[in-house]
Amino acid sequence: LPSPQVRGTHPDCSVVLHFQKREAECLERIRSESQSPALPGQEGCPTEWDGVSCWPALPLGQSRDVACPEILNVFTKSKGLIQRNCTEWGWSIPRPPYHSACQLETLGSSNDTEAKACHFVTMKVLYTCGYSTSLAALLLAIGIFSCFRKLHCTRNSIHIHFFTSFILRGTAVFIKDSVLFSDESIDHCTMSTVTCKAAIAFFQYSVLANFYWLLVEGLYLQTLLLLTFTCDRSYTWGYTLIGWGVPMVTVGVWVLTRLQYDNHGCWDDYSSLYWWVIKAPILLAIFVNFLIFLNVTRMLAQKIRCPDLSKTHKQQYMRLTKSTLLLIPLFGVHYVVFALFPEHVGVDARLYFELVLGSYQGFLVALLYCFLNGEVQAEIRRNWGTWQRSMESNVFNLATQDFTA
Repeated sequence: LPSPQVRGTHPDCSVVLHFQKREAECLERIRSESQSPALPGQEGCPTEWDGVSCWPALPLGQSRDVACPEILNVFTKSKGLIQRNCTEWGWSIPRPPYHSACQLETLGSSNDTEAKACHFVTMKVLYTCGYSTSLAALLLAIGIFSCFRKLHCTRNSIHIHFFTSFILRGTAVFIKDSVLFSDESIDHCTMSTVTCKAAIAFFQYSVLANFYWLLVEGLYLQTLLLLTFTCDRSYTWGYTLIGWGVPMVTVGVWVLTRLQYDNHGCWDDYSSLYWWVIKAPILLAIFVNFLIFLNVTRMLAQKIRCPDLSKTHKQQYMRLTKSTLLLIPLFGVHYVVFALFPEHVGVDARLYFELVLGSYQGFLVALLYCFLNGEVQAEIRRNWGTWQRSMESNVFNLATQDFTA
């Protein structure tokens, strides 16, 4: 049995692909007719593609009517007919014109087009600045956690993995832009190369890893509260498998599915049925994180009310939970809201949340988990004080040597 094919194409591209398909069919018909020369007395107008419709060959002096293109009927519900005559000078011009017979929607003015182009350019500048800022902050945060030995623990190791997932996500966005949109002469609707598919697959992996490492942060926080700050390194491999392994398996299944059943375009059409192979695990991670959010809030309230708990322990619980409890709803709310609507609904709002605001999430994570972390600040101050005393001692020794000399 032939493999089923699912064509989930963006509405803008569906129009282009429709006319390209009709043009290819018409050109094939023209080639086949050219191989069989016309008999004497059968002169007329040959088959012609006018950019919108295919006009079959017609004897001299006759006329032919064609209906409006099917793809246009979807938008306008028009049933008009266009007529052309075969004259001794060839095909006449279409009467009435397409824009009149098919009742095409009025195209936007050049000012509207320029405004939309300016809007997308501004959005690209904003998310480029956001991802650049996030990448710089995340790299600095990873450097801080790696350089100071007292910060080496399971908790900060998980933070480093979480930071790395943000770095991969920002890098994937830049790679995707450079592959798909670097050359304006490329037809994005028909582009289907191994490079662009690999860029999209890497982007989907980084997004999945981002959500699943946030899930790991929530799971680890819950484990800490249940085990009363007992760090069990036996969970580390399990966290790693969840954070990196689950996204790898999911993207692998998605790639194989697209290759087998829906291998067209650059795999960046989110209206495809197989997009749920990526979407469902993300929604699952958000849902589980929301349950963790509720459970951690409940456990935290119980522990804070406990009269036997010292003030120091209460502060530790608050410090460890405030960052994750803030990030869990922050990262998932807009995704759940948009998941309830089709992909073509609310495109501008979706792009703004996922690109512009999403580009600064890495900076926010580095700020909450590293730069505003009291333990990190204390370690930096301690090492800064040690370095200053060392410098002062070196300067004193040099001055003493110069004086005694």
